[in-house]
Amino acid sequence: MSRIAVMIPRDLPAARFVEFVQRAEQHGCDELWVVEDLGFHGGIAQAAVALAATSTVTVGIGILPAAARNVAFAAMELNTLAGLFPGRVIAGVGHGMADWIRHVGAWPESPLTLFEETVTALQRLLAGERVTVNGRYVRLNEVELENPAAIVPPVLAGVRGPKSMALAGRVSEGVVLAEPVTPEYLDIVKGQLGLSDPTIVAFALAAVDDDPEVARHRVRPALAPLGDLDWAPHIAPLAFAEDFRELRASMTADEFARAMPDEWVDQLTVVGTPDDARERIVTLHAAGATCVVLIPVGDPFEALDQFARIL
Repeated sequence: MSRIAVMIPRDLPAARFVEFVQRAEQHGCDELWVVEDLGFHGGIAQAAVALAATSTVTVGIGILPAAARNVAFAAMELNTLAGLFPGRVIAGVGHGMADWIRHVGAWPESPLTLFEETVTALQRLLAGERVTVNGRYVRLNEVELENPAAIVPPVLAGVRGPKSMALAGRVSEGVVLAEPVTPEYLDIVKGQLGLSDPTIVAFALAAVDDDPEVARHRVRPALAPLGDLDWAPHIAPLAFAEDFRELRASMTADEFARAMPDEWVDQLTVVGTPDDARERIVTLHAAGATCVVLIPVGDPFEALDQFARIL
């Protein structure tokens, strides 16, 4: 089923958190997604509050860095949420941003090995197995959850890059894709995953207004980082990829965001009038996105009220 979600902004003040998630549910979103970016809010804590403050929406965690937690304790946290809120939890696990993980001294020599060992053990624990493993990074000796949840939360891979995607296809149910997500990128991802029917959660910067120029103006500042190397896999399959790289190389990131042609903005975001936004969401769903997660830009509550026109 095609779903539409809203991301809870990473810098949303904690005092307004409940207000935001309850308004999102009232507006009719299917899912809420939290992010765990270094220095902001914890993913498990955010998910717990979002689940407790709402009654119907599914809450996804995008993502928990594999290096940040002992896998047994991560399983305990996720199992607690799944037991309290059956069928409403999705766990995203990934490498995390390399710079952030290095800042806390946790970047592994082999991120792929750590990811595979973590996801495999996490899924086994959540399924109620007694797990013994002596891996390179994950070591467990007859560890099991005493009361595994009746509905096991799905574990999705928050990764990018061909090797990580191929591994995600072997060990997980699908992926959480960072923005920007385009139909061209979705085609590449599906091929790399090699799954017949993957769950694909697609993050998308979004701005809606009756005047499409106003919407584009609002979303442009958030596009500034897309010229960085981390986002290269997202841009590479696009027809304008070479022009994109050349333009970025000739100016600063902020100048690049302002100079980007409207056509590029329209392809890299969900932007424009409500009809424009609906059309883009439909296009992403048709290309394979199971859920499109709208990322608010500007004032998050004003953005959320605008999203209500398409939810």
